[in-house]
Amino acid sequence: MLVALAVLWFAGLGSRSLISPDEGRYASIALEMARSGDWITPRLNGLLYFEKPVMQYWLGALAFLSFGVSEFSARLWPALSGFLTLLMVGFTGARLWGRESGIRALAIAASMTWVVGNSHFLTLDAGLTFFLTLALCAVLLAEGATSDPTVRRRWIWLAWAAMAGAVLSKGLVGVVIPAGVLFLTSLWRRDATLVRGMHWVSGLLIFFALATPWFVMVSMRNPIFAQFFFVHEHFARYLTTVHQRQGAWWYYVPLLLGGMLPWTSALPWLAQRSGADSERADDRSRDLLVVWCAFVFLFFSASGSKLPSYILPMFPALALLAARALRDVQPSTLRWHLLLPTLAWVAAFVISTKASRLASPATPAEVLAPMAEAVRVGAVIFVACAGLGWFSLSRQKVTTAILSVAFGHLIATTVVLQSHDAYGQLKSATPFVSALRSELRPGTPVFSVAAYDQTLPFYLGRDVTLVAYMDEFALGEVQEPDKWIKTVDEFVTRWQSLPQAAAYINPAIWTELHQRGVPMRVIYQDWRRVVVMRK
Repeated sequence: MLVALAVLWFAGLGSRSLISPDEGRYASIALEMARSGDWITPRLNGLLYFEKPVMQYWLGALAFLSFGVSEFSARLWPALSGFLTLLMVGFTGARLWGRESGIRALAIAASMTWVVGNSHFLTLDAGLTFFLTLALCAVLLAEGATSDPTVRRRWIWLAWAAMAGAVLSKGLVGVVIPAGVLFLTSLWRRDATLVRGMHWVSGLLIFFALATPWFVMVSMRNPIFAQFFFVHEHFARYLTTVHQRQGAWWYYVPLLLGGMLPWTSALPWLAQRSGADSERADDRSRDLLVVWCAFVFLFFSASGSKLPSYILPMFPALALLAARALRDVQPSTLRWHLLLPTLAWVAAFVISTKASRLASPATPAEVLAPMAEAVRVGAVIFVACAGLGWFSLSRQKVTTAILSVAFGHLIATTVVLQSHDAYGQLKSATPFVSALRSELRPGTPVFSVAAYDQTLPFYLGRDVTLVAYMDEFALGEVQEPDKWIKTVDEFVTRWQSLPQAAAYINPAIWTELHQRGVPMRVIYQDWRRVVVMRK
C-alpha cells in the first residue's frame, strides 16, 4: 500500500509547469539561493524578500542542487512534507488505537482533497502542516506514554523541535497554534497536567536553539528585517486588511466541506463520544484533536487576511478523529456515507459535459476541455472504487472499504491534477520563454513593464528589471532603488538607447507604447501579456 501510495504521490510532480504567483515565487527564491550561495538573505528576482521564513527556500535549494533544476525539484519539499504528514498520522493512529486504525487514518488523510491538492503545488502550507502535525502527534503520543517518563519526555522534546520547524516554515503561526491549543485544551479539561508536562526549560532551549539562529543572522545582515517580518507580515496581516485578502466569516466553510471529501459526511460524528468513552484513555486524545481543529478553523476565520490553504493544518487532525470514530461505527452505517462523495463526483461528471459554457477570453474552451475530460475519467474511477467499497462493507470488511474509497479518490484527484497544465499555461511563462530565450544574447537586458510573471525568472534563468511595478517588491525596491525603473517614460528612454533588449509588458501599456511609436517587435501575445524585442 505504501509503495503504491508513494508512486501515486510523487510520479506526476514534474509533469506540470510552475504557475504564478506562489509556485514561481518560491521556486525562484530557492533557485537564487542555490546559485548565489547566500543561505541567509532571501531574494526574489534579485531584490530583498522578507515576507516568509527560510525553511522552504533551504529545502528547495537543496533539491535543485541534488536533482537539478526542474518542476519536480521545485515541488519536492511540499510533496515530501505531505507524504511525511500521512506517515505520521498513520503511525500515531496505530500507536493510539491499534494497527487497523493506523492504516485507516493514513488512508483517510492521503485521500482528503485539500491534503492532496496542497501537497502537489509549491506553497508553504504543506511544510507548515507537516511540522504542526508532528508537534500535535508528538504530544498525543506523549500523553499516551504516562507510564514511562523518559519516553514521554522525548516525545515532548520532538514537539518543541517540530514547533521550531513550523516557525522556520511560516513564522509565528508555528508556535501560536500549538500554544493556543495547549492552553484551551487545559481549560476544557479543567486540568493543567498537559501544560505542566511540557518540560518548559529544556523544551524552550531546544526551540530557541533551532529557531533563532537564522532570525538573528538575517537581522544582523538586514536591519530592516525584524520590523518588516514581525510587524508588517504578522500583526498587520492578521489584524488588518492591508494585504487585501479579506473574506466573509464563512469563508472557510465550503473549503472545509469540499477539502475533506470523500469523508465530509463524517464531520457530524467526529467529536462524539462512543461506547464507554467516558472511561477510555483516548478521551484525552479526542479533546486535543477537537480543540486543534476548532482553533485552527476559528483562528484563520478571524484573520483579516485569508487564503484557501491556511486551514490545511486541521485536516491531519480530522483524519485522526475519523479513524478514531470508525472503531465504533457499524459497516451498514458507513455504506450510506459513500453516497455524498459519489454524488459529488457524479455532479462533477455532469458539469464537465457542459464545460464549454464556462469558456471566456481569459479561459478558452481548448483549455477547459482536458480538465473536463479528466473530471469524467476521475468520476468513473471513483464511482467504481466506491462500488467496491460498498461491496466490502456488506461483507463487514471496513478497512478494505476505506482503502478502496481512499485510493479511488486519490487516483481520481490525481488524474484531474495532471490535466491542470493546460489551464496552468495561462499563468506560466512556459508558453513563450523558449522563443524569448532563443532571441537573447548574453547580457541582453530583460524588462518587466507594469506587469510581472512570477515564473519568468525561473524559466528564463535570469532576473528581470522591474518597471513601474511594486506590489510585494516594495521593500526590496526601497532598499535597492538602483535595481528597478520607476516610470514607463524612464523605461522608454532606456529602451531606445539599447541595441537589443526584451520586455514582458502589460497589454494596455504595450498598446500605449505602440501608439507612441516605440520600436518593438512582438514575439508572443495573449489576453494578459505581450512579449517584445528591440532589435
